Amino acid sequence: MDMNTFFNDLQGKINQAIENSPAKDIEKNVKSMMTQGFAKLDLVTREEFDVQAQVLAKTRAKLEALEARLAELEAKAGQ
Repeated sequence: MDMNTFFNDLQGKINQAIENSPAKDIEKNVKSMMTQGFAKLDLVTREEFDVQAQVLAKTRAKLEALEARLAELEAKAGQ
């Protein structure tokens, strides 16, 4: 028997055993439970997170500019 044939047969038998074992059902059940759990959480995608981070950075920059302008106006008014 050729070694490649032997290993191919062995791999096929192992794959068949795994497909017919309870481990496959456990994997499906765990994936299903995790999907349901994640669906209950209030999660956002990475893209949404990045967009919100950019919005926050712009808002922070505007706030800093407005604070500087306000300080300048207050300084002029105090003279």
